Amino acid sequence: MKGKTSRRNFLSTGLMLPVVSAGSSLGILNLSAQTPASPAGSPLKLSYKTLGKTGLKVTSVGMGCMITSDPSVVTRAADLGITYFDTARGYQRGNNERMVGAALGSKRKQVVLSTKTEARDKAGMAKELDTSLSELKTDFVDVWYLHGKSSPSEIHDDMIEALQLAKQQGKARFVGISTHSGQAELIPWMVQKGVFDVVLSGFNFTMESTGVEQAIDAASKAGMGVVAMKVMAGGARSQKPGQTLQSALKWVTNHPSVATAIPSMTDMSQLDENVQAMGSTLTAEDHRVLAAHLEMIQSEYCRMCGKCDGTCAQGLPVADVLRYVTYADGYGQFALGRERYLQMASQHVTARCGDCAECTVQCPHGVQVRMRMKQAQELFA
Repeated sequence: MKGKTSRRNFLSTGLMLPVVSAGSSLGILNLSAQTPASPAGSPLKLSYKTLGKTGLKVTSVGMGCMITSDPSVVTRAADLGITYFDTARGYQRGNNERMVGAALGSKRKQVVLSTKTEARDKAGMAKELDTSLSELKTDFVDVWYLHGKSSPSEIHDDMIEALQLAKQQGKARFVGISTHSGQAELIPWMVQKGVFDVVLSGFNFTMESTGVEQAIDAASKAGMGVVAMKVMAGGARSQKPGQTLQSALKWVTNHPSVATAIPSMTDMSQLDENVQAMGSTLTAEDHRVLAAHLEMIQSEYCRMCGKCDGTCAQGLPVADVLRYVTYADGYGQFALGRERYLQMASQHVTARCGDCAECTVQCPHGVQVRMRMKQAQELFA
């Protein structure tokens, strides 16, 4: 790919929207006459859905703050009417929560705010939640997630006890799990347990045949709120990246089981493009664009279906490593990809796919696993 890989370089310009006051409660904002994407004076409509049985009303496009470093983007997103903001205790080495809390300021109680914990025991979770509340400058979070789980075996009874205690203490209104892979197994288990209010799941147009769609449909039917992440399917590697990204976002927001999608937004152009897509109908042209894009990325993009778990001869967490390399070459976030890669167990960091005569991992969706794993090792190790 030529030039920088940051999504910012792919987005069309001229989509800047005027900042409006927080008093805009009708869900309609007027675009300025200088916005070329719409006729002068045409309204920008914000669409809303209800987050499962929580009853929380959220915009169908929320904001994933993981890689946002500019607080003015968060502030302006709230000004424009976005009502769902997602962060985590571990994002940006703990600094992301502090930035989000400062950026939201007095608007905190006008939005739905979620964060996550990677702690693995009750005491550690409680400590992290107190730190999160302090950094976010709030007495409670609306949704508190166990972060990045892929299997029911990773979730212990004391973790569930910590979640329920947080609700009893009023520190978390609702609780859930975030999951990048293994959703087809994990989400039905969550439904069966009956103690989780929300699931934050990787979900995009590439996953129609992975079992993930069926899992979130069942969760939604059972009253669980569904929040979608990784909605852009690896970023803007396309001949028409702006159009592809909007089509990908529309695919998710038009899905009846998804309450809100939380694409990452690092600058004003990303924010404006995502808000512009809110409430838009998925068209035949969108389907054509996504089909062409899927054909282009199918040998590289991991759909996080979990089918390769346990099949690597060296025991590597394949789906995780493929996600880290996508951070670098799909989203232009090399530092994030390398940070996550180096957090793996030392034997995984030092492993090399070139040491194996042949790869034991066979992706059912056609991803060239050995090639992508070697790319990750060359980039990060």
